[in-house]
Amino acid sequence: MKIYAVGGAIRDTLMGLPVHDIDYVVVGSSVEEMVAQGYRPVGKDFPVFLHPETQAEYALARTERKTGKGYKGFLFYADPTVTLEQDLERRDLTINAMAQEVGANGKWVGPILDPFNGQDDLASKIFRHVSDAFAEDPLRLLRIARFAARFPDFIVAPETMNALQAIVRSNELSALSAERIWQELARGFTASKPMRMLQVLLDADAARVLLPSKLVSNLAKEEFREQLIAYLLTADSNLEDRCAVTLMHLSASEIRLWAACVKMPNEVRDFSEIFSELNLLNEQMTGDTYQSSDVLVWFNRADVWRKPDRGQALLDLAKRIGLNVDTLILAMQNAQALNTAEIIDGIPAQERSHGEVIRRAVDAARLSAITSALTSQSI
Repeated sequence: MKIYAVGGAIRDTLMGLPVHDIDYVVVGSSVEEMVAQGYRPVGKDFPVFLHPETQAEYALARTERKTGKGYKGFLFYADPTVTLEQDLERRDLTINAMAQEVGANGKWVGPILDPFNGQDDLASKIFRHVSDAFAEDPLRLLRIARFAARFPDFIVAPETMNALQAIVRSNELSALSAERIWQELARGFTASKPMRMLQVLLDADAARVLLPSKLVSNLAKEEFREQLIAYLLTADSNLEDRCAVTLMHLSASEIRLWAACVKMPNEVRDFSEIFSELNLLNEQMTGDTYQSSDVLVWFNRADVWRKPDRGQALLDLAKRIGLNVDTLILAMQNAQALNTAEIIDGIPAQERSHGEVIRRAVDAARLSAITSALTSQSI
């Protein structure tokens, strides 16, 4: 029985990056032996165990065979005869198919075991798949795209791009769950260069399957890509900002439709929708002036009254990417400063029970405050 650290932990160590999670593979053991040594079985699809002290996950070395569609359509085989190289061969990229033995004291010992030349590809900054079985798992396409966003200096090997395109042609992407698609996209959006993820999806012809059609059309234009790269660099690295600037030229209804397809979290969807409406408001300016009524509609849509932090975040993002929103910021501050209780007190007592009367009075006061701010800035 031998234990090895494998995969991303080895890769990140060689790159000088912090290692957060370590995958362990056990070679030459069995379920019975692992249980006898105190490991607790937790794997549903293949033998995975929790260490009796550290609770880290240890998996028996295994091979796999494609039996159905999607990333779950595999039959796994694990027993003491499966070798480390056989286990590494089923992994996605050569840079993720390296291992190092773990000694009795838990320290990594001995040379790095690299049967597929992952160190060479790491030095050359190349994403290269390990074997032809790579194309059997559609999730790997999204993983490669996400890796490209995390490691933007790496290129996809031509033969690996061919394999990604084969995944698209096989229609295997349709077997991926919406939740898993979003999980990978979200991780790519918050990586260092999200545009690299989008570019890989375009090059693999997967964008038309996974992304909104209008976004795909826009991404085909070099001017749009260059602008988006600049916006993504300017935006904060949080998911809301990154998605908002990527989707800002779509309509709110187009964003909502795609969000439903990929199960985008509601708060991310709403932020993107409202930001796209802010972009439209900016495009519809008359000269350098906003229409007060349009501004009030957007403030109500953004619910800057009950969610002032979100309203500020939306306008801050717009300002960072160069939209003309200084007057909107002042208008929002003016309107938010109103005392709604005083406005309601100014309504005749017999009419205060009517919600519509109150709403109109509050809207009128807010509209006046907005108009005052817009007028003062235009003088």
